[in-house]
Amino acid sequence: MKILILVSLLIISANVLAKEHVVNIYKKEFIPAQITIEQGDTVVWKNIEKRQYHSVWFKQLDKEEPDYFFPDESYQRSFDKAGDFPYECGPHPRMKGKVIVTE
Repeated sequence: MKILILVSLLIISANVLAKEHVVNIYKKEFIPAQITIEQGDTVVWKNIEKRQYHSVWFKQLDKEEPDYFFPDESYQRSFDKAGDFPYECGPHPRMKGKVIVTE
C-alpha cells in the first residue's frame, strides 16, 4: 500500500512540475521561432491570424502532416524526451521553428 501511495505522489508531482509554453502564430511566423523547455512540458501553438490556417509538422517524428488549425484554434504537443525537434508549417514550409527539450 505504501508503494502505491508513493508512486501516486510521484506521478502527481511530475504532472504539477510540467509546464505549458505558448508559441503564437502571426503573420506567417512562429513567435518565438525557437523555444527551450524541459522534459514533460507541453507546447501550445495558438493561431492568432485573422484568416490563415496552419499546421505544426515535426517531419522527423511524424510521417504524415497533422491536421490544419484555423484562426482562434490551437495545437499542442508534450515532449517526454530530450533533444532538438525542428518543425515547419505544412502549407507554408518557409515557416520554421524548433523545440529544444532539456533534461
